[in-house]
Amino acid sequence: MRFIYPLLANRSMLILLLIVNIAGTAYGFYWYGWQLKETPAKFLIFVPDSPTASLFFVFVLIAFLLKKNWPLIEALAIVTLFKYGIWAVVMNILVYFVKGELDWISYMLIFSHFAMAVQGLLYAPFYRFKWWHLIVTAIWTFHNDVIDYVFFMLPSYHVLDRYIPQIGYFTFWLSILSIGLAYYFSIRSNRFKLEIK
Repeated sequence: MRFIYPLLANRSMLILLLIVNIAGTAYGFYWYGWQLKETPAKFLIFVPDSPTASLFFVFVLIAFLLKKNWPLIEALAIVTLFKYGIWAVVMNILVYFVKGELDWISYMLIFSHFAMAVQGLLYAPFYRFKWWHLIVTAIWTFHNDVIDYVFFMLPSYHVLDRYIPQIGYFTFWLSILSIGLAYYFSIRSNRFKLEIK
């Protein structure tokens, strides 16, 4: 995998990813627009999961372009990018099995959210977060799960409403997996200096 690191550290690649993630974040908040209008103010920050995850990564990329590391944002980015990226892929596949079909937007969401999960992991060797950053991120992540599945602020897929208990259970273990991967790829594995060219 080391052969890919110079490409990931290339300034043009970082700028391209920054543009793509800003556009994806903007679209994500637009996609949640109707649900946000119906959401109590105290829960607003916890509803648009995927665009918030990509927003974290936008700040990670800005930091990289400034030749800096913002460790807490890096921890939040890797965990939420993987978690909500994979979550959206699985939810759209479930919609297919329930309805027997998907529209083009659903296929676009599958592709874009899978890419979201992958990009967070690809940049893991350049992150510099420590244990306490990951602990804060874990608290944020599990608190978000409580808001979603106790107060029912999860993203709305009406066709899947009858499966909410099972989806909540899956999401809990996906949170654990995401935190575990962040620990493995960023704290346990080899780290590399981001040398932008």
